[in-house]
Amino acid sequence: MTEASEQQFKVMLVEDDPGDAGLVKAAFATSRFTCRIEHIHDGVEAMKRLRALAQEGASSLPDLILLDLNMPRKSGHEVLAEMKADDDLKDLPVVVLTTSDAERDVAAAYHSGASGFVTKPVDVDALFESIQGILEYWFGLMRLPANRP
Repeated sequence: MTEASEQQFKVMLVEDDPGDAGLVKAAFATSRFTCRIEHIHDGVEAMKRLRALAQEGASSLPDLILLDLNMPRKSGHEVLAEMKADDDLKDLPVVVLTTSDAERDVAAAYHSGASGFVTKPVDVDALFESIQGILEYWFGLMRLPANRP
């Protein structure tokens, strides 16, 4: 089996703020993991894209979704609820990555099926550390299924 650091992982970043998206992508570039990042700008487009990928087959789906909560047209909470109600999408790991640190957002995200919740640090170095921590956890420690149903 290939080492995790030699595999290419598919990550969907659902983030409406171009500055935050750029910083997250830059943090990925410093990782030991090879990730193909697909940046989606809002919740409506995220659900369209996820459903299209599901139609192509389970191997087309992302290995991890980083989801902002506060987006126009469809919030991250709504995206998460729709995903978890969809048999083709419900098992995808979703880490909420947002500026919110409100307890109600944390509780609602986990209640809706989020795999994790990370508040974006304001400091760039701390943000890079947070992204590295997420990647180490999901692609270094966790075991993802080889074949999704």
